[in-house]
Amino acid sequence: MDSDAVEASGLTERQVEVLELRERGLTQREVADRLGTTASNVSRVEGAAERNIRKARRTLEVARLVRAPVAIEVAPGTAFDDLVDTVYERADDAGLKLEYCVPELYSHLYTHLEEVADGNQIRAPVEVGLTTDGDVDVYVVE
Repeated sequence: MDSDAVEASGLTERQVEVLELRERGLTQREVADRLGTTASNVSRVEGAAERNIRKARRTLEVARLVRAPVAIEVAPGTAFDDLVDTVYERADDAGLKLEYCVPELYSHLYTHLEEVADGNQIRAPVEVGLTTDGDVDVYVVE
């Protein structure tokens, strides 16, 4: 990766180097040997890169949610059944046609909210955005 691309990524050159080597299948020990450092240092660099990548993804999620014509704030304790009903009601109110039938919407929501779900209830604040193309974006508020 050229230096302009690295700078634009928000990652350091070392982070990109470590990630590229790990993507090629090298172990942390092999990466450390190749770079003349320790496996624990490679682990720290890799962890920092992954945190930076997660932050960048969250930023994109929030930007997409902000641009969505319909935003729904979901409180902890909300049941999936109620969330699905709310999503369809809000889409109807806004004149949006969702790209999901009921079972698909349940699956989509649960896939994105599995980490904050207790059975049929959501245990963390969540924001849901409905896009003009009928997609449903989900963002867990941290």
